[in-house]
Amino acid sequence: MTRVEEWKTWEGRVVEGKFPLRQWLGGSDHSAVFLTERPGQASQKFAIKFIPPPLGDGDVGRQFSRWRSAAQLSHPHLIRIYESGRCQMDGTPLLYVIMEFAEEDLSQVLPQRALSPAEVNDLLPPLLDALSYLHSKGWVHSRIKASNVLAVGDLPKLSSDQVAPPAESAGAGNRRDVYDAPENAAGIVLPASDLWSIGATLVTALTQNPPFEGEASQTDPAVPKAIPEPFRGIARECLHVDPKRRCSVEDILARLQPSARSVPEEDRQPAPPVREVNRRFVAAGLLLAVVLVGLIVFYSFHSHGKRAPQPDASTMESTPQHSPQVDPAAAPPVSVAPLPQAAQPARNASSSPGSVQRRVLPDVSRSARNTISGTIKVVVQVEVDVSGKVTTAKFVSAGPSRYFSNLALKAARDWEFSAPVANGQPTASTWQLNFRFQRSSTQVDPERVSR
Repeated sequence: MTRVEEWKTWEGRVVEGKFPLRQWLGGSDHSAVFLTERPGQASQKFAIKFIPPPLGDGDVGRQFSRWRSAAQLSHPHLIRIYESGRCQMDGTPLLYVIMEFAEEDLSQVLPQRALSPAEVNDLLPPLLDALSYLHSKGWVHSRIKASNVLAVGDLPKLSSDQVAPPAESAGAGNRRDVYDAPENAAGIVLPASDLWSIGATLVTALTQNPPFEGEASQTDPAVPKAIPEPFRGIARECLHVDPKRRCSVEDILARLQPSARSVPEEDRQPAPPVREVNRRFVAAGLLLAVVLVGLIVFYSFHSHGKRAPQPDASTMESTPQHSPQVDPAAAPPVSVAPLPQAAQPARNASSSPGSVQRRVLPDVSRSARNTISGTIKVVVQVEVDVSGKVTTAKFVSAGPSRYFSNLALKAARDWEFSAPVANGQPTASTWQLNFRFQRSSTQVDPERVSR
C-alpha cells in the first residue's frame, strides 16, 4: 500500500476527539488533506492537512511557530489558518493544521484545459496583491504552484501553510520541482524565489505544461512563443536563473495595465462627457452669434445716418446679461464655468477656478471587486498643466491594497481639466482625487488643492 492509499483509509476517523475526517480531498507522499469540522461549527467546512514531523524537535517548534504566525495574517486572497497541533494515526506521529476550506485548486483544472488569457488576467492581480502583502510582512510564500492556487467561492486565494522567513535555510537539495527557484537547492528562499514560482505557474496555466522538465540548466528556460503578451514577457522576466534579474510584483502589475493595449483606454470611456463638451461649444457659438448680430445692426443704423437711442447706465449694465437667450435650468451643462464668462465684461473673465473636463474610472475586474469588504479608499494627487493635462500623479494615501491603488493611479493620469484662469491667463493647478472602491461601484470625488 502506498502512502497515498494509506492516507485515504483514514476517512471517517476522528482526530484528537474533535476533528472528524469527513472526506479525502487530496495529497501526496508528503501530505494529506481532508474535509473536517471544528467543535461548535458543524455548519461550516474546514480543511485539515497532515504532514510528517520534521526530524528535530527544533524543526518541529519552528513549524508550529510559522503556522502561528501565518494564523495572524489577514488578506482576502490568502487562505486562513485557524489552529494546529500534533496527533498519531496508526502509530505514525503527525503534525496537522486546520485551514479555510477551498472548493478546488488550479491543478484540478489544468488536466482538463488551459486557462484563457482573460482568465489569467483576472487571476494574477489578486494573487500578486496577496504575495505583495506577504513580502511586506517579512514572509515569502516558498511554494507557489498550481495546487496552491485555490478558489473559495469566486475568490482566488494562495495557500498560507508553507510561508517562511526569507533566506531561511531549508537544507541542501530541497528543490522539489520546477516551481521551486534554482537557489532553493542551496537552502536559499528569497522574495525573488516567489517570482520564479509565479513565472513557472503562469506558463503552466496557459499551456498545461511547466516551462521545462527535469533538472534545470544554468541558462534561463525558454518561454513558449505561443504564449500571448504581456504574459510571455512577464514569464520571461520571472524565469531568470539569477534572482537579481527577476522582475518585481510591481513590474508585473505595471505590465498588466491596459495602457499597453492597441485600443487606447479613453476610447472605452462613456460618451456623455464628450457630448457635454460639444454642448458647451454650441452654446458658446450661439452666444457669440447673438453678440455679432447685435453689433452689425448697431453699426448699420450709424452707417445710414440714423440716430440710435442713447441707453442710460442701467441699460448698459443689463444688455450683456439678457441678450443671450439661454435657460440654465433647461441645459445645466451650459451654465457650468467657464462658458458664462464669455458673455461677461472682461473684468469678470479675468479669473476662473477651473473644472473637471474628463473623468476616468478604474477598470476593476469582477473577481477583484468581489474581494472588497466595506470601502477601500485611495487618494491620489495630480499636477495639471495649463492645457489641462495631468503631468504627474502620486499617492496621498495608497490604502491597504496595492492592486486597487495601482488601478487608481493609472486612472488618475488620464483625467483632464480646464485650467484655472488668473489675471486673464490660464495657470497650472493641483487636484486631489478621492477614490472609493466598493463591491458594487467605484466613486471618485475631485478636490482642487490651493497652491
